[in-house]
Amino acid sequence: MTGSQATVPAPAPADPGTGRDAILRAARRAFTLRPYAEVTIRGIAADAGVSPSLVVKHFGRKEELFNIVADFGPAAGELFDAPLEMLGRHMVVTLVRRRREQQLDPLLRVVYSLGNQDERSLLRDRFHEQVTEALTARLPGSDRTLRAELIAGHLLGLGATLSLHREGAASLETPERLADLYAPALQTLITG
Repeated sequence: MTGSQATVPAPAPADPGTGRDAILRAARRAFTLRPYAEVTIRGIAADAGVSPSLVVKHFGRKEELFNIVADFGPAAGELFDAPLEMLGRHMVVTLVRRRREQQLDPLLRVVYSLGNQDERSLLRDRFHEQVTEALTARLPGSDRTLRAELIAGHLLGLGATLSLHREGAASLETPERLADLYAPALQTLITG
């Protein structure tokens, strides 16, 4: 990808009753839980509670919808939108809030995707470019690539933990309290 494609677009505005957000949630679930060949526009529409024609109207073909789902840029932009000295805390609070508000993890689909090798490679490549490389560019120091990879691992680990323990102790805590406990390790990696 070229440098212009790596820029992070602003998050989409809230769904004004068009079904767009429901369609995206359904598509993320579908492409994460089933191989690409088994996912259909009709199935995504049924899961989102909309008509297949509305899915096509908003997103076009299945391939175009997959490319939107495989885009980590907006999530990375939101997660990394803080000064370095506060970035660890910001990432934890943002990740937890987004999971709770939108009922999805902004990054975890890269781990759970069951697609064929090409689909998994595309997701990994996009994750590396849009998350790990974007974070690397923000960090100081000669070991910043290693630290960015470890930070990405921490964020994926937090997402996996929250998924595994959906009704556990963390579900009863505020995002700020979770950041009190989790962010110091991230901040150490951020500042080096």
